[in-house]
Amino acid sequence: MALAEEDIQFIKDHLGEWLAEQSLGNPTAVYEIELRERMVRVEEELKHQRELMREGFARMDERFEHINKRLEAADQRHRELREDMLARFEQVDKRFEQVDKRFDEMLRRHDRHFLWLVGFIATSAGLILAAIRFTA
Repeated sequence: MALAEEDIQFIKDHLGEWLAEQSLGNPTAVYEIELRERMVRVEEELKHQRELMREGFARMDERFEHINKRLEAADQRHRELREDMLARFEQVDKRFEQVDKRFDEMLRRHDRHFLWLVGFIATSAGLILAAIRFTA
């Protein structure tokens, strides 16, 4: 069932009146008050949310500062451990130097004893050869 052109025109002419009667076109004073109250509540809630966000950001800043302090303490401990480790390595190096000196001294002794032994053997061989020549 299609609307006739005159029916459409009738609806267009009276639509504004019907909306006004139903207070959909122009809100009543009660409706405006309710809207204003809602807007006030929304604004208050937004203000509260803004305060909560600021408080949260402030707490985050405090946490970051706390973490920075902990990291600084960890860095300090790391530096101390590194210095201690370097000192121990220096002690180990000194010990190795002492051991090297001992080995060098021991090698000198062995070389001296070897030379004495070679000299003794050569002298003994010379004496034995001289004794064999004179006795023969």
